[in-house]
Amino acid sequence: MKKLRELSLFFPAYNEQENIENTVEKAIPVLSQVAEKYELIIVNDGSKDNTGKIAAKLAQKYPFISVITHNPNRGYGGAVKSGLYHSKYEWIVFTDSDGQFDFSEVVKFIEKQKETGADLVIGYYLKRAVSPIVIFTSKLWEFLVFFLFGLKVTDTDCGFKMIRKEVVEKIPKLEAERGPFITSEFLIKAKKAGFKFAEVGVNHYPRKGGKATGRSFKVILSGLSDLLRLRFSI
Repeated sequence: MKKLRELSLFFPAYNEQENIENTVEKAIPVLSQVAEKYELIIVNDGSKDNTGKIAAKLAQKYPFISVITHNPNRGYGGAVKSGLYHSKYEWIVFTDSDGQFDFSEVVKFIEKQKETGADLVIGYYLKRAVSPIVIFTSKLWEFLVFFLFGLKVTDTDCGFKMIRKEVVEKIPKLEAERGPFITSEFLIKAKKAGFKFAEVGVNHYPRKGGKATGRSFKVILSGLSDLLRLRFSI
């Protein structure tokens, strides 16, 4: 496989003290295999545990690691926006900090991009290690996004994506903050701007520690509000 010239990788992290160090340490050897120049960004989204201290320790240990800290917590959308807008290299990959994805599968994203010339390579779950209700609500969300915007991808919700930096620079500024709408908003705006998509299946593993926080009623309502606001604005 031909290496990418440049790659920025970022991990949004909220209360991930049990997972973040292992996730980062496993990603580092892969970065050196797939990119000539690279950086790794940890977005500590107002964590109340030791995530910030662990992230700072990792940044001290590795010169290519930097930490962005939100205080207070801004939510997944805010964390993803910080990662996207602070990434400096030609290609950007983001994935979850909880260890439920294997970052080495980025090789499949790179190969798919070389094969298709896509500007965005979007992951989709081969099999998702979550409860049936989470899968149901995700499918309902995808239907709403398709119904309101005509966006048809296998899985808007998958937290493993590879993006050409030019897409981030050219689409209208992202607005979603607290809810789960950020990746849908990004894909809708990229599609409207004419960027090319490709998709690749990824594995999803059970969470080993910590607790997922993205499915509260308040977060879901915030996502629906963002969805309707964007629909009326365009």
